[in-house]
Amino acid sequence: MTHLRRPRPVGVLAVAAPVLLLAVLAAVVLLFPTAGDARTTSGLRSEIDRARGREQQLSSTVARLEALEGTAAKAVAAAQGRLADVRAQSTAAQSRLARTEGDLRATRAHLVRLRRRLSEGREILAEVLRARYAYEKPDLVEVVLSSRGFSDLVERLNFLKRVQQRDTLIVAGVRDARDQAVGDERRLDRLRTDQQREARRVAAQRDAIESMTAGLEQRRAALASARDARRAALSNTRAGRRRAERSLSRLEAQQRAAARQYTTPAASSGGGGGGGASSGGPWAIPWPIVQCESGGVNHPPNSAGASGYYQFMPQTWQALGGSTPNAYQAPKAEQDRLAAKLWNGGAGAGNWDCAAMVGITG
Repeated sequence: MTHLRRPRPVGVLAVAAPVLLLAVLAAVVLLFPTAGDARTTSGLRSEIDRARGREQQLSSTVARLEALEGTAAKAVAAAQGRLADVRAQSTAAQSRLARTEGDLRATRAHLVRLRRRLSEGREILAEVLRARYAYEKPDLVEVVLSSRGFSDLVERLNFLKRVQQRDTLIVAGVRDARDQAVGDERRLDRLRTDQQREARRVAAQRDAIESMTAGLEQRRAALASARDARRAALSNTRAGRRRAERSLSRLEAQQRAAARQYTTPAASSGGGGGGGASSGGPWAIPWPIVQCESGGVNHPPNSAGASGYYQFMPQTWQALGGSTPNAYQAPKAEQDRLAAKLWNGGAGAGNWDCAAMVGITG
């Protein structure tokens, strides 16, 4: 007993030791048939309680990680949507820039052609003018005489005038077209500069959002990995707790079987020590404990004061309401009744030192 601990009398141990040792060994073998079950019920219950606490902690952690992963997944989806928009804007800006650059190249090529054409027209007009003034002017009489009539004369003068006007118009038209091409080139050059700036801005924005999206995806993946790790730990913890519960159930069943088997043993023969008389069962507590404590003998007080079939200490006996100064002086029925009270359905097993020795715990 916890509060019944006492030194054993030498005489009692000398007489009962062989029988008690064999009985204890037999009880231990029956209670613990395998090495895997060699754990106390209290130790298994502590292990189960710790596992349940760990399960609650891991379940809470998994729930928090799942919530964080859900938030991160929403952020990734929003970032990906924004990235798709910016990529579309970047593609459109690049397309506009490509069209502008194509228009600019075409305008420059057209301008080159116009300049060449203007140069050629000017050369032709100069040549015509030089040819016109290279000869002496015919006098009026010669012109009149060479004409077929006045109408022919007027026609010739109008023709020369129209030729000169046409050449002048051609040169002027080419010059205007050149000036317009120059204006178009400048306008397209400015437009290209603006579009290049816009394309760079959109590309920078796209790169920033891509980087942000990649970071969010990494965070979501890290949260998912942490969640999976906690889930695996939770699964392992739950499996360990269930194994411990099965071990506890087997151990308790074995203890109950052992207790039932040894609760009503055959009547013991008279034991030695202090002249106490022996008595048979039934017993108020499992027989292996009784056998270890007293061997089923109603011992008188030992050097520590413990006595009776159940080895009550005097103060414990009195606290339980014993009718005699010492337990051994009372009938076995009274000792059984008070031992059952102290046993309390197994909750008081720790009051006997031998309970732990034979593997029976509360």
